[in-house]
Amino acid sequence: MSKIADVFKPGRKALIAYITVGYPDMQATVNAALLLAKSGCDIIELGIPFSDPLADGATIQKASHHALMRGITPQLCLETAAAIRKKTAVPLVFMTYFNPVLNYGPEAFCRSCAQTGINGLIVPDLPPEEGLLLEKTARNDNIDMIYLLAPASTDARITMVTARSRGFVYLVSLTGVTGARKTLSPELQDFVKRVRRKTAQPLCIGFGISTPEQAAHAGSLADGVIIGSRLIELMEEDSTLNSLKSFIVATRKALDSLKNTGR
Repeated sequence: MSKIADVFKPGRKALIAYITVGYPDMQATVNAALLLAKSGCDIIELGIPFSDPLADGATIQKASHHALMRGITPQLCLETAAAIRKKTAVPLVFMTYFNPVLNYGPEAFCRSCAQTGINGLIVPDLPPEEGLLLEKTARNDNIDMIYLLAPASTDARITMVTARSRGFVYLVSLTGVTGARKTLSPELQDFVKRVRRKTAQPLCIGFGISTPEQAAHAGSLADGVIIGSRLIELMEEDSTLNSLKSFIVATRKALDSLKNTGR
């Protein structure tokens, strides 16, 4: 079992946090990641800034642009991940787009990820039909490739993604981009049920979750929740990270309050 898959245990809903590397600066990324791990997050997603982040909404786009303007590169992201890995055992996942991976070289990138302590990759613009090479390369380095499904995914795609994804399957809660929302889609439950019928793999819901209450609702449907944009907003609002800590502690508490339904 991979280090990511090992996170998912009966009675505990996984809390997965996303932050953009280098936003607002490198030290803040390290400090935030360590705080998130200590405050109840089970997996940390580290976003590699990219100039054309098609899956991301305004908040993460702004963070990525700011980081790129500060000269953040994939190599610096690897060095930041290494600094985080030295101080925590929590699984680390890179969320990136395929262009930076291709430019770095898929084999070299996966090798560097493994040496750094990265446990998984999410590449939202790489569909499984085109992801076999990176998937095999990552697997050779014991890195999980995590694919995404959206509400509009066909049954055939659900079958393909659930067969190929490792660690967990990333369920996009809506048709659109990342970003805090006031409500979650009323169709989310049916979407999760549709995927659940195809696989026993852990399912985690992301995109649009911005409150502990929303996290609890998503957690009641799936095995974990992923929060990104709201965390970046909190880092912007309070550089001491106290607000970030309070939010994660409250979200962890909301998830832990869910009835133990097992898996």
